[in-house]
Amino acid sequence: MRVIIQRSGKASVTVGGKVTGAIDSGYVLLVGLTHSDTVGDVRYVANKVANLRLFEDADGKMNLSILDAGGAILSVSQFTLYADTARGRRPGFSEAARPEQARQLYEHFNEELRKLGLHVETGIFGAMMDVSLTNEGPVTVIVESKK
Repeated sequence: MRVIIQRSGKASVTVGGKVTGAIDSGYVLLVGLTHSDTVGDVRYVANKVANLRLFEDADGKMNLSILDAGGAILSVSQFTLYADTARGRRPGFSEAARPEQARQLYEHFNEELRKLGLHVETGIFGAMMDVSLTNEGPVTVIVESKK
């Protein structure tokens, strides 16, 4: 499992001209799943995302988690995080989980975040989405379950 975290001041996802999810301060998560991912990977990454200290404290140091800062999450499924660009000019996506498996794990991931006390908004799994965000900092971090 691979998640790109972008700390955001404001973000939204639109599908077909309709906003399906929007947050103010928090994280935009681009969520990629591979065929070998399990519920254990999902739990590990959800816990890591919730507890990483990427928000500044009163001294300007990144010492606060999203839970501490009271932020929300905009979670967007993105199979292209497992693109293989090693050969040719067109990426291959054979490492990405099949849609049936990915949808189930993605939904479980969002539920795990909610169980940890986070407000989670989403796009629509498998849809063509327009994601808009203001990346604060900028702060962008990659979390992987296999490392």
